[in-house]
This record gives sequence, C-alpha cells and structure tokens, in this order.
Amino acid sequence: MPLKLIPPHKRKSPNWIIRGTYLGTYVERSAKSNRRSVAVQRRRQIEAEIESGQYQPDADQPTFLSAAVAYLKAGRSKRGVAALIKHFGERVLPIEQAAIDAAALALKPDVTDATRNCYVYTPISAIQRYALGDKAPKIRRPKGAKGRVVTDYLNQADAAAIITAAESFDAELALLLRFLLYTGCRLGEALRLHWSEVSIEESMARVRETKNGDPRAIRLRNDLAALLAARRPEEPYGRVFRFNQGGHLKHLLVRAKLAALGLTCPIRRPTGWKQPPNRLQWANFHTFRHTYATWMRKYGGLDEIGLVATGNWRDPRSARRYAHAVPRDEWSKTELLPAIGGKTGESA
Repeated sequence: MPLKLIPPHKRKSPNWIIRGTYLGTYVERSAKSNRRSVAVQRRRQIEAEIESGQYQPDADQPTFLSAAVAYLKAGRSKRGVAALIKHFGERVLPIEQAAIDAAALALKPDVTDATRNCYVYTPISAIQRYALGDKAPKIRRPKGAKGRVVTDYLNQADAAAIITAAESFDAELALLLRFLLYTGCRLGEALRLHWSEVSIEESMARVRETKNGDPRAIRLRNDLAALLAARRPEEPYGRVFRFNQGGHLKHLLVRAKLAALGLTCPIRRPTGWKQPPNRLQWANFHTFRHTYATWMRKYGGLDEIGLVATGNWRDPRSARRYAHAVPRDEWSKTELLPAIGGKTGESA
C-alpha cells in the first residue's frame, strides 16, 4: 500500500512527513517542504526508488543492523540479537508494532509469549532505545509476556543447610550463594563482578552490568565482606568468582541441595543426568534473589519503595510481588468475623 503523508505539526515539524511501509521497506522521513504537492511528488519518488531497489534511507536514520551492531559493541546483551539482525537487516528504525509481532511469530513459533518477549520484544526495544533515545516508540508486549510470576523463597533453615552443605565440598560455591542471598544480585551480575569493583574497606561493591542497564552500588554485610577479604588475592584483579554459567554450576547447586537433605547426588556424565525428586527441587540460583527480597521485607522492614531504593528493582510494581512476606494488620480483622455457633470473635 502507498506511503502516508503526515501533515505539518507546529510542535513537531513544519514540513510534511512521509511515513509507512512500502514493499517491506519502512520509511519515515521529512518531505522537506510544507507544501502538500511537493510532499506527494517526493512520496512517489520514494516509492519508485523502493520498486527499483535504489532507495537509500537518510544518513541520520539508523538501520536495525547499524543500531544492533552499535548496541553489541557497547557490551549489551547478545540474547536474540543475531536472529533479529538476520530477520530485519538494514530496515530503517523505528520498526512498527505489526512488523515486531510478525517477527515474533516467525522466529519463535512454538514457544510461550514470555519466551517471545525475552528473545524478540525485549532486545528490539533495547536496541531502539539505544539508537533513538527518547524518540524510540513504546513497544506493546504480548499478553503473558512476564510469564508466571515466581516468588518462592527459602526459609532460614533450608538456606543455612544448603550453604553449609556447599562449604563441605566447595567453599567458593558457598561464598557465591551467600553473596546472592545477602545482595539480591542475579547470578550473571555476581559472576561478572571483578575485584576492582569491590571495596572491602567500605563494605561496598559496584555492579556495572545489570539486566536493566543501570549500574548500582550494593552494601556488603560485615560477615560477607570478611569472607570476601579472606579470599581476595594479593593483586586484586580478575573476576571474584571463577564459575561460568552452565551445567557444571547447576550441578554443584543440586549437589549442595541434596547434601543438605542427606541425599546422594548422581554423577554428571556426558550422556546427561537427572536430578532425583527431592523437597528442594524447585530451588535454583534465582531463588536466592527472591529470598533476599522476601527477607528484606520480612526481617528488614522494607516495603516496595524500599526494595526499589536498593537498586535491585526498577519500579514498585516489580517489588510488590514480595508483599506476601509481611503479615498485614488487616489480617487480624478475621477475629471479628462471626464464629460458628453465632458467637463473635474478640478483636485481636
């Protein structure tokens, strides 16, 4: 279908804007005139260039390829980007919602909306924000994009048992679990932490790469800082934790969980292995982040605003999921409900 002409707007542009998708090529550029006749002529010229394959976007209009390359060079997440580059190529930014929805179905046809959000919508949004800044359009996510909200957390006894079991065969694993538990960091953030970013003297650390893209400072408990100081090399450089994300690290956590329950962990073989059924089978590394948030609410007295203030969450809506950890005063009102037999309970 032909491209659309957007009339001049006193707050945006004094000229006509040519916008839309023609033969699969997205166009958004100024006609460089406030006369409609000139804009119509320029639109026809652009359509002819697209038909002949000679159309070239304005130099100041980044393509998805150039924006994605710059995004990756800045050290941002690679997840899903390669497939998106192959799909969109040199398509001019911004990419319209319909094209994003079509790409999500084409690239991830047999997965949940949460997975499509992770591998398509999120990287496209991040790349466009990186390239266009405030001009980047807001992307509408699919229903169910956040997946199932998980807030499972460890109680004190289970957390202590897992960490103690880990200490029995790998002290560094135990330290990593303590670090996750008492900082709320994601596993990837902890594994990317370098000694140059840790100040034992100030009991502080700086996380430079986060999921949200915002670096943050974290406070280290005194006992955690002491354990880190004991492991700090004479020349403090390189990563704090030697582990890499993958099957080996997951196997170590399973070993610690099973040891905490008095069970034997199966040997991890090249042909694969399976975690035997157990009471803590649901717990993973991210569970320690949920436990940190829950404990900070339950024992530290923080509300959702306080959790956001720690820097671990960006907005109160994300932190509100941990409200279940704190009994509300309203709960005591159940004592005022009529009792079976017609008697009214006493106020708590």
